[in-house]
Amino acid sequence: MRASFSRFVLLLLFLSGGAAFAETVTVFAAASLKEALDAAVKPFESTTGHKVVVSYGASGALARQVEAGAPAAIFLSADLEWIDYVESRALAIEGTRVSLLGNALVLIAPARSATTLKIVPGFDLAAALAGGRLAIANPISVPAGRYAKAALVSLRAWQSVEMRIAPTENVRAALALVSRGEAPLGIVYRTDALAEKNVRILDTFPAASHPPITYGLILLRNAGPAARQLAAHLASPGARAAWERFGFQPLR
Repeated sequence: MRASFSRFVLLLLFLSGGAAFAETVTVFAAASLKEALDAAVKPFESTTGHKVVVSYGASGALARQVEAGAPAAIFLSADLEWIDYVESRALAIEGTRVSLLGNALVLIAPARSATTLKIVPGFDLAAALAGGRLAIANPISVPAGRYAKAALVSLRAWQSVEMRIAPTENVRAALALVSRGEAPLGIVYRTDALAEKNVRILDTFPAASHPPITYGLILLRNAGPAARQLAAHLASPGARAAWERFGFQPLR
């Protein structure tokens, strides 16, 4: 009787495709990944039965939440410094970090703006602001802001606008300021600009003007089998189409 019951349970598990073992995977991800990551996880959920819950925010803020004990299983950062941060504090599983995606940095204006501006060494960004503020992510703690400052320093434009920036908690907040017309110009990732119809790209910053924009992925100490499956999926050819559709450059 007991053997028959066991065979019945096994049959149910087989017919359900393993749904009884479905897990919820919590992911902490840079705000700029939202549309692309949402698209990339859908086929994973449908084929595995696992549920993916993503918390989006500034990479630095997310890393500190992990340090404070937040139960995330995967961390996707907009730069490798915050991957280093969680690794150095023994918050991640050794040997699981990967450089996942590349991006570009662009100067944007509201879609209805008539402003034109080319990015060249010494370009007059301050004059183009016309008394307004430059929306960028916080250059102290947010990767997009650090890249923006590095680019402006390299192009000899930082000093003229340093006191006229509107620093935001993440790159999507900077994007929102420009899309609503609350800032005449902003610096965001190319993928952010492509995701927002109310802004337009004035020009792209030369890649040599800032450190390479590299998104990293790492498994955190809470990662279980489902998290490992998801990490493998996000770095696989199966997710490549989603990344590229939203303007990212897969590095795997």
